[in-house]
Amino acid sequence: MTAMTQEEMVAGARTVAAGLEALRAEHTQLLAGLATNTEHENEKASLVKKSIEAIDLGLGEAQVMTALASHLQSVEAEKQKLRTQVRRLCQENAWLRDELAAAQQHLQASEQRVAQLEEENKHLEFMASIRKYDSDINEESDSNRTGQGEKKREDPMVELFPDDDHDDNRNNKSMSPTPPMHFAQQVNAGYEIPARLRTLHNLVIQYASQGRYEVAVPLCKQALEDLEKTSGHDHPDVATMLNILALVYRDQNKYKEAANLLNDALSIREKTLGENHPAVAATLNNLAVLYGKRGKYREAEPLCKRALCIREAVLGRDHPDVAKQLNNLALLCQNQNKYEEVEQYYQRALEIYESKLGPDDPNVAKTKNNLASCYLKQGKYKEAETLYKQVLTRAHEREFGTIDGDNKPIWQVAEEREENKHLQKENAPYGEYGGWHKAAKVDSPTVTTTLKNLGALYRRQGKYEAAETLEDCALRSRKEALDIVKQSRARGGARHARDSLDHHDNHEEGTNQTSEPRMNLKSKLFNALGINTGSNAPHQ
Repeated sequence: MTAMTQEEMVAGARTVAAGLEALRAEHTQLLAGLATNTEHENEKASLVKKSIEAIDLGLGEAQVMTALASHLQSVEAEKQKLRTQVRRLCQENAWLRDELAAAQQHLQASEQRVAQLEEENKHLEFMASIRKYDSDINEESDSNRTGQGEKKREDPMVELFPDDDHDDNRNNKSMSPTPPMHFAQQVNAGYEIPARLRTLHNLVIQYASQGRYEVAVPLCKQALEDLEKTSGHDHPDVATMLNILALVYRDQNKYKEAANLLNDALSIREKTLGENHPAVAATLNNLAVLYGKRGKYREAEPLCKRALCIREAVLGRDHPDVAKQLNNLALLCQNQNKYEEVEQYYQRALEIYESKLGPDDPNVAKTKNNLASCYLKQGKYKEAETLYKQVLTRAHEREFGTIDGDNKPIWQVAEEREENKHLQKENAPYGEYGGWHKAAKVDSPTVTTTLKNLGALYRRQGKYEAAETLEDCALRSRKEALDIVKQSRARGGARHARDSLDHHDNHEEGTNQTSEPRMNLKSKLFNALGINTGSNAPHQ
């Protein structure tokens, strides 16, 4: 038996209700026609009344069924309407998805076009810079070569936390290029750059330190490609160029590419120079610093320890370069909260600096600041305060002479102002110690950092008057240092303009006296390196 539909149920209920209505009317007429005089007629009337009551009951139920069926019909109609709306929304959603996919494809194509245009723009800028510097570069190469012998023995120590003079760069979201001296140290350490690479090396360092990566990167890549063709991949010169390119990438925050290049350079140097060569230690240190910048301190620590072992074996345990490596290792451990090891590394580095370089060396003050920072993280405020005071006291003695009752260091003056702040409403302006900030010229970044650190420690201890004294002194010393830098740059700019004018005159004179063909910068560069570029241009 098949199930009845709602329409059939409604129709049946209405038919039954109509039948019951007719039957009720018939019974009503029958009841009206009966006389109630006899007992038999009374009994018939009673039966008819009962039938009418039953008919009324059935009629009521039929009406309820009819109303219920009508309600179900309206509900079903509403459901159909909702289904129709859902189908329409699904279709609109599909249309919107198609439009979104088309828009994404258009955006991707636009981004590719923008990237292509940016690359073309960089290429045009590079070509413009090449034409700009198309004059002879031998003078610049010779001047850079004179300082090469002093730089090549220095260690490529990159501190994971820059000094105070780079605070502005840390706060700035833009990239800050590595200074030329640091850049050269990181590349040259432990391995003497061949003469054929020295010109390119100096150019790349100059461009990278100026943030002109669009020039430095193509130079590195072209030189690396030609070196691999002439010398093979496993050659120390290739490793040197890989180090240069890795450091350029690091300054651009391209850490993954830089790590791949440094690992490749490390493998080459281990094969060609030996696993215990200073150049291997330099590459290990650069790789550890790179991992530290990416927050991979656990991966960086064993690399830094291995570099330390190599330096100790080659240079001796008391060499200043060993102390620099200890500082880097301490910074890595400090980021892992290994404070006992950090204290040991800093204390040992401090002993080496003081014994080999003397107590006035800037590295002594920097290491004391780092050790004090470690103490602060452990809550050892007294030990940290002692180190800060030692740094400021030494700076005061270098600038103003022996300390006595009339010649007090800035921290002592600050504490006296803190003690006397309740004795008078206003402390005197800075009086005799107003020129103390000139002591910062002994080692401006470190002294300024120490002033701010000790001021922050005073604030933490509730010594607000002493803190304000030190902070004001730090601001004044920093302003004076910036003024000195601006003045030196202004003098240097004027001197450069005069030199450029003289050079222009000499260049024009020489042009009239020679008929040699003029070569572009790229040809000069690779001819100077002894790299065959496939051209017939004459060698300089």
